[in-house]
Amino acid sequence: MSTTNDSLRCDLGDLAYGTWRILDDPQPLSSEELARRFHKCLELGIDTIDTAEIYGDYAVEEAVGKALQSESGLSDKFRIVTKTGINVPSKEKHHASIPQYDATGDNLVHCAEKSLRLLGVDAIDLFLVHRPDWLTHPEDTASGLGKLLDTGKVKEVGVSNYTIYQFETLDQLMGGRLVTNQVEFGPLCMDPLCDGTFDQCLQKKVRPMAWSPLAGGSLFSDQEGAAKRLRGKLAELSPKYGDAPMDALVYAWILAVPAKPTVILGTNKIDRISSGAKGGTIQMEREDWYAIWEAAKGESVP
Repeated sequence: MSTTNDSLRCDLGDLAYGTWRILDDPQPLSSEELARRFHKCLELGIDTIDTAEIYGDYAVEEAVGKALQSESGLSDKFRIVTKTGINVPSKEKHHASIPQYDATGDNLVHCAEKSLRLLGVDAIDLFLVHRPDWLTHPEDTASGLGKLLDTGKVKEVGVSNYTIYQFETLDQLMGGRLVTNQVEFGPLCMDPLCDGTFDQCLQKKVRPMAWSPLAGGSLFSDQEGAAKRLRGKLAELSPKYGDAPMDALVYAWILAVPAKPTVILGTNKIDRISSGAKGGTIQMEREDWYAIWEAAKGESVP
């Protein structure tokens, strides 16, 4: 995978389009409509699509694949990130009676091969272990990821929601081949700033990915507490940054962190993709970054 920063193991850019909820609309999107959404991403400089096996009750990968294959050459314009390793009771995972994780090497290979078929691509650009599996030895996980790399079925590998110790263990077994850790991060979830995740990423030249940067929409829906304070501060700062939308300011806030997490935009509205993309052009001032931190926390820095 080409990078824009040679010092990084892999660079997906500032923004990626997330597909977690693309099938949640009451009126399902056609492949053509989803393809138009992908074209809007390209117009805005977003050329990474983030998905996962489990999304949409195991149906999103197929929807993404159909949209990408609805136009000749469209899939070649994107880098595809997908994740696997979560089993929940469903038609797809009929053997699971309760939610559980499976990061065994055999399962990773099996799921990657299924993802290739559903997405309609020859190779997955970035393949992630969705959640750490506490019952699988990391050597087993590393073996599966290594087979996928060696056979060319995936170009790069990484993890999602791993602690710094889980990342370190697997990365050592992989010979330093993990290229990202996709974690929840935003003003309403700042754990990676303090638990060592972003420090580890800087140390290893790994660019993290930030999922749910708007806290699953609670930034806009919650009427009390941190979300309300945060909306007030963002509204106050907006004129200073050319009347920037709140989501764009949040994305700029995330990108101001030295680890520069790739922000995953998880919206179903084209106008929100456009407004959010402005976040990649905003250089947030230090005092404003800390003002947003303060509003989210409800207190001054220690």
